[in-house]
Amino acid sequence: MHPTPDSGYIGNQPRSTADLESWLGRTQREAALEPDLPIIDAHHHLWDFPAAGNRYLLPDFLQDIQGGHNIVATVYVEAASMWRAQGPASLRPVGEVEFAAGMGAIADSGTYGPCRIAAGIVAHADLCLGAAVGDVLRAAQAASGGRLRGIRHQVAHASGAVGRHIKHPVPAHLMGQTDFRAGFAELGRMGLSFDAWMYHPQLDDLVQLARAFPDTCIVLNHVGGVLGVDVYGGRREQAFSEWSRSMAQVARCANVVVKVGGMGMPVFGFGFEKADRPAGSAELARLWNPYIDVCLELFGPQRCLFESNFPVDRQSCDYNALWNAFKIATRDLAAGERRALFMDTARRVYRLDV
Repeated sequence: MHPTPDSGYIGNQPRSTADLESWLGRTQREAALEPDLPIIDAHHHLWDFPAAGNRYLLPDFLQDIQGGHNIVATVYVEAASMWRAQGPASLRPVGEVEFAAGMGAIADSGTYGPCRIAAGIVAHADLCLGAAVGDVLRAAQAASGGRLRGIRHQVAHASGAVGRHIKHPVPAHLMGQTDFRAGFAELGRMGLSFDAWMYHPQLDDLVQLARAFPDTCIVLNHVGGVLGVDVYGGRREQAFSEWSRSMAQVARCANVVVKVGGMGMPVFGFGFEKADRPAGSAELARLWNPYIDVCLELFGPQRCLFESNFPVDRQSCDYNALWNAFKIATRDLAAGERRALFMDTARRVYRLDV
C-alpha cells in the first residue's frame, strides 16, 4: 500500500518503540547494495525516554548498522537525551556529551565491530546565554574525550500543528537575536561548527546568520526541513518551489553545507508512517530524488553529506532501505562524487580521523 500524505500531523515520532518494532517486522530487511562503499553516517541519535516508550540505545543501533552496509564511523547529534538531573541548568546538557563519549569509547574497543560510533559529537548548548556559553562549551569539550565537533541549538519554529509538536519551542527569528548571536560568536572562537535544524520558511534567517559569521561552518540539517503537513498538506509543489528558491540563496553562502536526509520524518508529509508496511528503497529513492538533485545541483557533492537521522527516520523505513535509497539515487554520479557524499564531506566537515 502506498502512503497517503495528509494534514493529520501528530509529531515526528507517532509510534512507540514497541509498535515500531512490530511494524518494521512486516518486511524483510533488504540486502545492502554496494556493501563495500564506505559510509560515514553523519547524523544519528541514541536515547531512552521511558515515559514515551521510546528507546534506541547502542545495541539497537548496532543491530541496524551491522545489516550489511559499510558504516565506518558515525556522528552523534544531540537530542536532549541523558542530560544531568542536577547542577546548573546551563551545564545539564553536558551529561549527553558524557553519554555519547561513553558509547564511542565502548565502540572503540572493537568488541562490537570496527565502526567508530560517535567519532564526532554535536552537542547542545544554549547559545542565548551569550558570551557566557563559552563556559558550557569548554565543559562539553572536556567531557567529550576529544570528540566534540559542533553545537546544535535547535531553532525550528512553526505555528499550527507543527509548532505544537516541537519538543523545544523557540521564538520566531531566534537566529537574528542579539543574545543568540553573541553565543554563536563563541563557536568560531573555539573552532566549532553549528548544526542548524529548522523548517524551510526559516531559511532566509539562516542566510543572514551565515553572512554575519562567514568563518563559522554551518551544517544545515535534513535538507532544510521541507514542510509537507498542516498548512502545507497537499501543497507539495508550492513547498518544493519555496524551498528551492531559498536553498539557492543558502548555497551562495560558502560556509554552509547541507545534510541530505531526514526526509523520513513525518513532518515532510510523505506519509510513509501511515502505510501498512515500511517503505522500500525504490519508493524512497523515487520520492526523495528531487530533493537530493536540488541539493547536489546547488551545493555540489563537496558540500553535501548523507545522514540516516536514525532513529527518527525509522518511522518510515529500516536502516538498510534508507542507505539503499541513497545509493540508488546517486548511482549515475562519478565515483569521486559519491565518495564525497557518503564519506569524504562528513570526514572533512567534522574533522574525523577515519
